[in-house]
Amino acid sequence: MKDSARYVKMVEWNEEDGCYVGSAPGLIYGGCHGDDERRVFGDLCRIVDEAIELYRLDGKPLPPATCGRDLTNSLSI
Repeated sequence: MKDSARYVKMVEWNEEDGCYVGSAPGLIYGGCHGDDERRVFGDLCRIVDEAIELYRLDGKPLPPATCGRDLTNSLSI
């Protein structure tokens, strides 16, 4: 399994901005956006791969995996 598969990738429509927004909570801050949902997801996947590579180049451990975890119920408010 690729390390990138360990992280949730979300693409959501943002009504206020009038575009799709891609994010990978727990791994990157920010994300990407655009008019085409599939293109945004592809861009997001590349960004996640690049972020993982930067962690490795910096000698830092990867953040805990977010895929397969119930993040909503584990967040403290």
